[in-house]
Amino acid sequence: MNNTYVAIMAGGIGSRFWPGSREHRPKQFLDILGTGKSLIRMTFERSLKICPVENIYVVTNKIYRDQVKEHLPELTYEQILCEPSRNNTAPCIAYTAFKLRSINPNASFVVASSDHIILQEEKFADYIKQAVEYTKDHNALVTLGLQPTRPDTGYGYINFEPAEENGIHKVIKFTEKPNLDKAKEFVQSGEYLWNAGIFIWNVNHIIEAFSKYTPEIYRIFDEIKDQLNTPEEQEIVDQVYPNTPSISIDYAIMENAENIYTIPSSFGWSDLGTWNSLHVEGEKDEHLNVVRGNQVMTLDTKDCLIRVPKDKLVIIKDMEDYIVVDEEDVLLIYPKSKEQEIKAITKKIREEKGDKYL
Repeated sequence: MNNTYVAIMAGGIGSRFWPGSREHRPKQFLDILGTGKSLIRMTFERSLKICPVENIYVVTNKIYRDQVKEHLPELTYEQILCEPSRNNTAPCIAYTAFKLRSINPNASFVVASSDHIILQEEKFADYIKQAVEYTKDHNALVTLGLQPTRPDTGYGYINFEPAEENGIHKVIKFTEKPNLDKAKEFVQSGEYLWNAGIFIWNVNHIIEAFSKYTPEIYRIFDEIKDQLNTPEEQEIVDQVYPNTPSISIDYAIMENAENIYTIPSSFGWSDLGTWNSLHVEGEKDEHLNVVRGNQVMTLDTKDCLIRVPKDKLVIIKDMEDYIVVDEEDVLLIYPKSKEQEIKAITKKIREEKGDKYL
């Protein structure tokens, strides 16, 4: 356990959750589920089943540093890694790997997103511990794989070998976010898993992979490795980090490396990436509506997600399969079937209205 670390990725904006998620207050800091806890708080508490609090790190954008501390007061500021720019997931994972190797050359770490739902946390922790044990004795980059329930173009897909060692399978091919036809083909074949974006690896093995497959990212962090975990760390990171290529870990490493392994897993997972995923996971009334608000009246309305201020009287009639989100300064009414357009709409809003509503 002392050699196991968790790195919580918490730098995203969550634009597909607009207008609930804003640049100044992205979804990881919201109580999306109405549990009284933010998503990042839930992720942190889940991580305590894997390692001690001093081994938990959060990687976020500099502008969210104080929000992270507010939601996770148990962490020191030294445990909050601050990106000066948004360069996707590969650079922030490389930064984390170099930093943790400087602290503990024997470290293995879990990459966890700050906005996932995991209902069966004990099972999840067991899978993680299984993967950590494997990475101790094998040069393996491990990802947790989940049985797909639908053809979804938002996930990576894992084609894996039937043969296994202690429940761990070598990956034949990793495909990041296929088109719809290809996703349908993958699901129908029964030979693919979803990639949950939960990775487990030894610091030395992932740094070796960066050296081999993304040498520019490797070079940038290798040159500053002696300044990590010193008072000069943030200053030097601010200087060099924006120069890293903007690329996801999936494209940078997972689609290229040959030592990728997966554990077929089941632990009640959702990435909570969109309003529709909240509808899928939420508690529904007799008409399949998910309602967040104390004074909502629905008349001949079904299969909708309705999220409004808790004491605001809202009356909705004759709607089906819609998203209704009222954030006081923004009201969104949009077909659930077209929710993938919401991210693009935020770009149009910026062009026409500026940043006020973003």
